[in-house]
Amino acid sequence: MSSDRKQTQLRLAPDLLAAGKDAAAARGLDFNKYVERLISEDTTGARAAGMAAAQHMIDTHGGFLEDLEAALDAQHTPASRNPGAAA
Repeated sequence: MSSDRKQTQLRLAPDLLAAGKDAAAARGLDFNKYVERLISEDTTGARAAGMAAAQHMIDTHGGFLEDLEAALDAQHTPASRNPGAAA
């Protein structure tokens, strides 16, 4: 059985390897697929396109997002620490 995939080796610091494995698991990927996806996204421009889209969203809707974040933060602030809250 022939495969069009090639095997390679990486040397990573233990903490970086652990972080990569955790990130892969959080995305439901095995470590190999995670590394393959990172390389693919970086070399095809997909990552750059995603970052540009995210920046456009921030530029266009940043004020709304900041207001929403402040409103959500206010909902989770204990009354004793919120000077405007009724006692």
